[in-house]
Amino acid sequence: MKLIEWIGTLLVVGFLLVSCHYPEPDYSVWDLTREQRDSLEFRSTHHYGVNYNFKVLADSLPLREMLSADSLWVRRGDVLVVADFARMTSDTVHAVWIKVARDQHTMGWVPEEHLLESVVPVDPISQFIHWFSSLRNRVFLFIGCAFILFYLVRRSRRKSSTRSSVTASRVDSIYPAVLCICIVLSATLYASMQRFVPETWVHYYFNPTLNPFGLPLLLALFIASVWAVLLSALALVDDLFHQLDFSTSLLYLLGLGTLCLFLYMIVTWSVYYYVGYALSAAFFFYTVRYLLRTSFSTYVCGHCGARLSRKGVCPHCGWDNE
Repeated sequence: MKLIEWIGTLLVVGFLLVSCHYPEPDYSVWDLTREQRDSLEFRSTHHYGVNYNFKVLADSLPLREMLSADSLWVRRGDVLVVADFARMTSDTVHAVWIKVARDQHTMGWVPEEHLLESVVPVDPISQFIHWFSSLRNRVFLFIGCAFILFYLVRRSRRKSSTRSSVTASRVDSIYPAVLCICIVLSATLYASMQRFVPETWVHYYFNPTLNPFGLPLLLALFIASVWAVLLSALALVDDLFHQLDFSTSLLYLLGLGTLCLFLYMIVTWSVYYYVGYALSAAFFFYTVRYLLRTSFSTYVCGHCGARLSRKGVCPHCGWDNE
């Protein structure tokens, strides 16, 4: 039986890895000109092509005019369109050059690596991916500091308040745990793509969509998990503000947001060393067990309102519910 389980696991993992690549058509059977074939092959390998739009993020980007040493300059916020590409076999430093244009009077060539370092696709999903990837550590620190500051200010105003104590057990909702599960699942899928099939994520970065259908299996599961994160977060906010006052709800959301970002960073880092899979499995096990216990609790503490699996002393406030 153990051998059968191992074989089944290997088949599932192999199916996931095979199903996470974008299919590449065979252009050799198509009736195309040499230029059309080169353009399609370039798009399939570089994930963008002619008529693709970029937005400049760098302060400035020099464009070189062909047959001239002079440079034209484009600035931050300018929108560029890819007009052509060329492979320079004689250039040992920059193998691929891209011709981009801001308008009819401003166009020129730039090495591909310099271009991609200075621009971002105009699609808002691609811009969010770029922003979150570059600023996630700052976002984590900002939310964490905001939580600590808000907690200290609120604690100084309310020295003792049982009703407004912010602990996960006092909130009668399954959505915090569900949100954490979705975050860990999304982080595991994202880190797995970055670890095993990074080209799939690069292709999605240049050609994003919020529709999980029609995507490779691993990427489709990731997009579905992102939708689950958004829906569970909305449900949590609605449920939370019906139970607690505004300041307590805000403090709770700041603390939970810090925890979710911490889980995301830990999982994405540890999956690269394969430890993250064990951590994710343990987290899923204990969180699902917690949900099953709280969801089927039939008793409620008469003092603090926390759910109890049986009568007796409440583990949250110490009240005897016999």
